Amino acid sequence: MRRVVIGVAMVSAMGLMGPTLCCDEATGGLSMTPALASGREGPMENVEQPSTSTADHDALLALNEDYIRSVQTGDVARFDEILADDFRASLGTTYLDRAAFLTQTALPVTISNLAARDVEVRVMGDVGIVHARTTYRTADGMDRSGRYTDVWVRVGDGWRAVAAHVTR
Repeated sequence: MRRVVIGVAMVSAMGLMGPTLCCDEATGGLSMTPALASGREGPMENVEQPSTSTADHDALLALNEDYIRSVQTGDVARFDEILADDFRASLGTTYLDRAAFLTQTALPVTISNLAARDVEVRVMGDVGIVHARTTYRTADGMDRSGRYTDVWVRVGDGWRAVAAHVTR
């Protein structure tokens, strides 16, 4: 499984793995080394560095728009296409797996005018992270806002959402 460096943390589709601190004999000092899935450790500079492309950025922006539209319209079929098999969502104090998220999506939508604002897309190799805020209107007519972070992983020639964290 490929792991991508984000700052001093390692991210994979299966979770987070932090670096370890060790003695660097070459410099006589300390250095950070990632704990790799293979059990091998090495200096951070030997880990493949993140790369970005306009195509990846644009693809994730389009998927973000699909995601928001699918929330607003309760589009279970579209979510079924774009969510990874191991997708998880934190919605306030509720934690949902993929099946529970799809079940919730099928319920009647009680908000309107859902829009993503201040969207920031970051691409780091095979991981994409989308941060944004939302605005929406509740069933009783109150204007509200929230924030979300979605994590995407490249799968073949496309992207699948592996995690979502939403606050309202």
